[in-house]
Amino acid sequence: MPNRNGLSRQPPRHAPAVAKKPCQPRTALRASIKSPSEVARRALGTCLAVAAIAASHPVLAQDIGSAPSLDELIPDSAVENPDEWAQQGADGAASEGEVAEPDTDSPISDIPGIPVAWPEDIEIPALEPLEPEGDIRFADLLEDAPRIAFDEADLEEISNTLVLGFPQKEPPFTQRGDFVDRFEALSTIEELDDGDENVAQLAARASEDEELLRTLLRVYGYYDGEVIRTIGTRDAGEDAAEQRPRVRFDVIPGPRYTYGAINLGELAAAPDAEELRAAFGIQSGDYLQSDTIVDERFDLDRALGETGYAFAEIDEPELLIDHQRVEGDLTLPVRPNGKYVFGDVVSSDEAFLSGRHLASIARFEPGDTYQRSLEFDLRRAITATGLVSTVAVEAREVAPPQGDEPGVVAMDVTLERAKLRTISGAIGYGSEEGIRVQAAWEHRNLFPPEGALRLRGILGTREQLAGVTFRKNNFGGRDKVLTVDAYASSIDTTAYDARTVALTGTYERTSTLLFQKPLAWGVGAEILATDERNRIVDGVARPRQTYFVGSVFGRATIDTSDSLLDPTRGFRVTGFLAPETSRTQGEQYYYLRNRVDAAYYQSVGERTVLAARLAFAGIQGADLIGIAPSRRLYAGGGGSVRGYGYQAIGPKNEFMEPIGGRSLVEASFEARIGTGFFDGAVSVVPFFDLGSVSTSTTPDFGEIKMGAGVGLRYATGFGPIRVDVGVPLNPEPEDSPVAVYVSLGQAF
Repeated sequence: MPNRNGLSRQPPRHAPAVAKKPCQPRTALRASIKSPSEVARRALGTCLAVAAIAASHPVLAQDIGSAPSLDELIPDSAVENPDEWAQQGADGAASEGEVAEPDTDSPISDIPGIPVAWPEDIEIPALEPLEPEGDIRFADLLEDAPRIAFDEADLEEISNTLVLGFPQKEPPFTQRGDFVDRFEALSTIEELDDGDENVAQLAARASEDEELLRTLLRVYGYYDGEVIRTIGTRDAGEDAAEQRPRVRFDVIPGPRYTYGAINLGELAAAPDAEELRAAFGIQSGDYLQSDTIVDERFDLDRALGETGYAFAEIDEPELLIDHQRVEGDLTLPVRPNGKYVFGDVVSSDEAFLSGRHLASIARFEPGDTYQRSLEFDLRRAITATGLVSTVAVEAREVAPPQGDEPGVVAMDVTLERAKLRTISGAIGYGSEEGIRVQAAWEHRNLFPPEGALRLRGILGTREQLAGVTFRKNNFGGRDKVLTVDAYASSIDTTAYDARTVALTGTYERTSTLLFQKPLAWGVGAEILATDERNRIVDGVARPRQTYFVGSVFGRATIDTSDSLLDPTRGFRVTGFLAPETSRTQGEQYYYLRNRVDAAYYQSVGERTVLAARLAFAGIQGADLIGIAPSRRLYAGGGGSVRGYGYQAIGPKNEFMEPIGGRSLVEASFEARIGTGFFDGAVSVVPFFDLGSVSTSTTPDFGEIKMGAGVGLRYATGFGPIRVDVGVPLNPEPEDSPVAVYVSLGQAF
């Protein structure tokens, strides 16, 4: 047995005396029985080997006699007749009772190869008795300790193989719910597939999960917590045939630590020290939690960057735990390094994008207090031009702070030119459009800065077009675009055949994928000459009618949705107003075109979005004959009433051709229901649409057409791909029984 010092006494390591025993009879199998001659030969060989060994090594014993000679061991008769000699018994076999007891007083013979003398007269000192320590009070300590009743623990069953127990009642573990959720997300045992677990696997992963639980306890400020691990195969009363390995962790958080002293370095020397300290929401006495330190450090860093401290530095936090005080002292070294205002914007390529132009698209003026978010915003705006491949924006000190006066920083913009010329093309087929081939060439900075020229053409069975477009981005301010477009086209639709030459100019504040705006607007003017007629049916051509049209227009959009292409909440309202004049067949007409579109989006749960759309449009001031067919109102198609063809809804002539109208009403309802297919990228969308077109200036609700169907959406990084299949609910004889629509983005 080991003593108090961890030592143990071992007995002397003498070789034990072994008494010879008579051989026990054994029964041989038939296959192992040998002939007498073979037995004799083997016995002779064995005796020779024994004799050789005995001759080469002295035999040690307490009383050693003279050894027999070889002739005495193997007589001549054994050589002459080995079979007869082998059958002779061994005379004088010793019995167990004849074994002599060893003489303990006899000297031990020297052992060959070991010259060390045997120790003599060893005295082992007696151990002194130890005095009992009287200051240990086991009973008092146990009485003062909190009582933990493991059989009354609250259990959280994570899975069939993993259970968490919380036996501690006081103080309560208020973070238990979040604690369990985080453990479940990180547990290595939870990664095991159901049915693949065994005791060995659970034991290996249980040690990792135990350390994870201890780490999570410290994250929440429990530095004296205990985790007790138990691995079993079944619960009490469970059938042995249904047993499965199971791990239980009993978590005893103990007391929760609080913040003691808080040291924020040089923050107190900053001009805005009080406001900055308020941004760091940790006070002495608050409960300690590592997540809070990370969050509040981020908030303080953001506050410094938004209040002028362009070069502020914050080192890694240090936490000193004092177990006696049950507190943690926090040190967060902060160096504000002075307050600054914006200066000039300096470009690394003045001939390409000048510093003056870059300053015009920045959301700050020289002298404004430096804000890190505005620095990031400038970088995004330069990227959005599409003219650069890489861009970096960095603050550079121009003048240091002097007393209460802030310093000045210049914004250095380092950029690399992107490829500016683009050739694009597309080919496709649609039931309403036929075959269509489209191509375009564009130079995005032919007229610096940001002056683009675009040439485009369309060749198809129902549409031909040639056009040239000049576009000046960020003209007169951020996200303001000047566009001049001239084109000539020939188009044959369901309703009309038109040959048009037009010139259009617009100036607008746009909403883009990078910068979606709550308010977008545009104003413009248009002049065109168009020669139009109704479509040729059964070889009967209708007379053409020429219109000269002049128009000014304006539009505005209020958008509170969360996405341009795939909104899930919010609303949009767009209004369009265009006074126009038209001259045809010697008559001058004046009228007002107007339209209002409204859409609303509401999320229901995590995967479903309900969407609704309502549209009203009208043309007031002229008869239908004075309005070119291409300027009239039509309904039907993928962006209108699904289930019907493009422009197929509305009043018709004697050839059952749509002639258009002067008023329109549309409504759409759909549910965008997410699925689990392709990691949730696929949604199913049932929809219902209705619409009406009238030749009067007010909608005719008696001629409403309705369509319904179902669609699929496949989410991509740039918006959903839409496929809708609709059927008309109250079709005309000439309407198709089904219609299919494919496009990018939602229907509305």
